[in-house]
Amino acid sequence: MKPCLSFPEIRNLGVVLLLGLAVLFPGVQARPADPAIDSLKTRIQHLTQEKNYGALAQAYERLGWLYHQRYGYNKYTLDSFFNGLKSYTLAGDSLGYFSAYIAIGDYYTHDSFMLPYAGKYLNKALAYFERTRNMPKVIECRLGLANIAQKKEPLPKSLFTELRTIERLSVQYKESYFQAYALNLLANTYARSKQPDSAQYFARRSLALAEGLKVNWLISLNHFYLGIAEQFKNHSKEALEAYRKSYRLAESENNVAMLRELSKHSADSYFRMGDYKNAYLTSLRTLDFANRFYDSEQTKSIRLQELDSQIKTLAVEKQLAEEQGRHQQILNSALVGGLILSVLGVVTLVYLRRQQKLIAHQQSVIAQQQIRQLEMKSLQAMIEGQEGERSRIARDLHDGLGIQLSRIKLFVEAHQEQLPLSVKEPLNQFLDEACTETRLISNDLRPYALSHFGLIPALEDLVQKLNLVNQTELVLEHYGELPALQDEASVMVYRVIQELLNNALKHAQADTITIQIMNNDETTLISVDDDGRGGDFSEHPDHGNGIANIKTRIDYLGGQVMWQSEPGKGTSVMISLPTQKLMKPTSFVA
Repeated sequence: MKPCLSFPEIRNLGVVLLLGLAVLFPGVQARPADPAIDSLKTRIQHLTQEKNYGALAQAYERLGWLYHQRYGYNKYTLDSFFNGLKSYTLAGDSLGYFSAYIAIGDYYTHDSFMLPYAGKYLNKALAYFERTRNMPKVIECRLGLANIAQKKEPLPKSLFTELRTIERLSVQYKESYFQAYALNLLANTYARSKQPDSAQYFARRSLALAEGLKVNWLISLNHFYLGIAEQFKNHSKEALEAYRKSYRLAESENNVAMLRELSKHSADSYFRMGDYKNAYLTSLRTLDFANRFYDSEQTKSIRLQELDSQIKTLAVEKQLAEEQGRHQQILNSALVGGLILSVLGVVTLVYLRRQQKLIAHQQSVIAQQQIRQLEMKSLQAMIEGQEGERSRIARDLHDGLGIQLSRIKLFVEAHQEQLPLSVKEPLNQFLDEACTETRLISNDLRPYALSHFGLIPALEDLVQKLNLVNQTELVLEHYGELPALQDEASVMVYRVIQELLNNALKHAQADTITIQIMNNDETTLISVDDDGRGGDFSEHPDHGNGIANIKTRIDYLGGQVMWQSEPGKGTSVMISLPTQKLMKPTSFVA
């Protein structure tokens, strides 16, 4: 009598059968269009036309999650998140901008290859929210980084302490959802460390919170970890019961990845119990879920084919519309010809009237352009005059008063033996202070570093000097290489940042002021953020000569400036400038 097949042989046979079915039926049916996605994309088109960037950013985030629910881990979701990031930038919303960083970082954790990039996004968001003291967002960032850490081999020793700290902070700030998630990560970490009792304890605590919050995915995950803890103790029946509870919830959520893991662990429990039939069937189900899990990659290809088909359909419709337009043009020409023959005089008068209106409109446009040019020339002359006067005064102080003070100091040093000690020491001190003050005033009027080394070194020098004389900490960060700028543009950008820093130091009462300069081929972005007392710029946006000077200089450079501030939450100033307009013209040699 031929012996029965062992369980590994049965499992291998199942794999061969499934692979054979995959060869016979390789095609995947394209999914029907999603009305929710199509409706949201239409809304995004309207918001783009209206330039409502705040609502547009939120719509892009919603679109990303809809894509994720439909296709799993996919490029369309990430494209939507990055479009939301750009929209938050245009809206000047720093909170939304760095919240989108968290969403992108968390989403990258689906892919083990992208974990370093996920950590990079989450760390940048964490730095911003720690600086602005937004503790709920700080907790969310630290949870995301802990989720990355618990995927590493071996587990970091500090992970247990970090998760317990996050759990305490969640309780302190009454963030029940984050507390449940932290406890869940603790359960998984202890399970991976083969400590089933601790894993079971934290999974039960997380489960109680998740059931109160009605977060199904977290409830399902906690039942899963409880099953793993039971299986560690060789309680296969109890493990299977926990897996079944988790399976029902995961199935209702259509969480294919979770269903795959549950089937794999259930097959192991059946095998340990000696129920080889159910172990075999559950293993086949695991393979089926694995295939479905990777179906999203095929769906993306089908989606691209559908888009290509839509483009071709639009091209055909455009061709038909052009043909209809030509027929309509012929018909209109015939009608116009009849009208000309019948009422030639009336048509001529109408034509002349339209020409007069067109000429008047063109003259109005030309006049407006001339006015704008005159305004820009006047603005240029005013700014050049201010900078020229600053340079002249700086030279006079340096070459005139500075030299005279130096001569007096040399004279005093040459005759110091003739002066009493009570006069000599105070006189030398007064002369040193006068020389230092003269140099500081001269440098403030026309910074030496700006003239000889460029914008970034000049700003670094300014920040260093301000840090020496102020309790407020100033931080300068710049990303991307700044090209060679026109002298006029460098001076204006320097003056704007200098004015913003002076305003913040004078009025904000901040602990930290951060200057960030980000540059690419198209746009140069500048932000000046403080964590001070803030204010309301909506009621008096143009109050004060300083703000008016800033707006004038940014308008002249073709850029935009936005203020965002709330009482007690600091102030953020976002400046966007066209990079090409700032650069020095490039000369080509034939």
